[in-house]
Amino acid sequence: MLGRPHLLALAGALIALAIPAHACDGRFMNPITDICWSCSAPITLMGVNLIALGQEDNGSTSGRTCACDSNGVPVVGVVAGFWEPARLAEVVREPFCFPSLGGVRVDPGIMAPRAGRTVYDSTATKSFYQAHWYVNPILYWLEVLLDDTCLERGQFDLAYLTELDPFWEDSEATFILNPDAALYSNVVAQAACAADCVAASAGFPLNLLYWCAGCQGPMFPLTGHVAAHVGGVQASALIVQRLTFKLHRELMMWSGAGSGGRCGFYPQPVMDKTNYKMQMVYPVPNTAKIAGRCCQPYGRTTTLWGAGKEFPVSGENFAYQIFRKRDCCMGASPVSFAIH
Repeated sequence: MLGRPHLLALAGALIALAIPAHACDGRFMNPITDICWSCSAPITLMGVNLIALGQEDNGSTSGRTCACDSNGVPVVGVVAGFWEPARLAEVVREPFCFPSLGGVRVDPGIMAPRAGRTVYDSTATKSFYQAHWYVNPILYWLEVLLDDTCLERGQFDLAYLTELDPFWEDSEATFILNPDAALYSNVVAQAACAADCVAASAGFPLNLLYWCAGCQGPMFPLTGHVAAHVGGVQASALIVQRLTFKLHRELMMWSGAGSGGRCGFYPQPVMDKTNYKMQMVYPVPNTAKIAGRCCQPYGRTTTLWGAGKEFPVSGENFAYQIFRKRDCCMGASPVSFAIH
């Protein structure tokens, strides 16, 4: 499997040298009007809610003061917690279609499976999607919080394409990444996912049931195949969760939440599902609030917020702004977190 620097170099070369193809549906995200900025809350400092806005929190932030090592010398800071809009995920039907880049589609000359839906009995449908993962540290490049080392620094960057990942379409090959799936491919384990669905819909999902993606279905296998396709919003939400988990399992996504994240990021091969919220930004920016909120923790039912978000032709690709929980030792944490 290619490492991230090599994957980025290859992806960039493919896009730069690709033969232009017909455009697909998409548009550039407006960071002012398309993002529900209240999702960054609650923002806490030294255990006190500075900005809450009625938003949900996973309770990972604790303590008042902290210390980080700086060249062997402990540097004291204060504990801060917030939800950082740091990533953007796309779920697409056409290979090499990039809705978040204005709907551009390129032809790099590489064969990749197209998305599709198949009805396999009179009531059930399965589907397949490709997905893309962007580094999008929007708080930093908008300079919302100046000189804050708790923010991930960097620029908007295409970081991962499933079209270049041979495991994404092959459920048997991806067993290398998720051998633990064998433990949960039974009726009892899958029935337990109902509890994860209920918990995610009421608050946050259950990390104990890490093989579940809440109301969207099973987390495994870590591929683009959706065995029970209810709708495009449900299927795309499941794909986003699987891709996030996959990147954690491949150590390409690290966690920065909890006491372990105060001084930097740390590897987390089994993703903490409670560290993420998502907000649709394409085809319909989900800025309308339901019960005062427009971001959804992973696994929450799409029944309410997903209504009217899918429609034929121009509404069959999806993009989501990902908010991840960040706990930081403000004033003492290292500066660079760009690689995670």
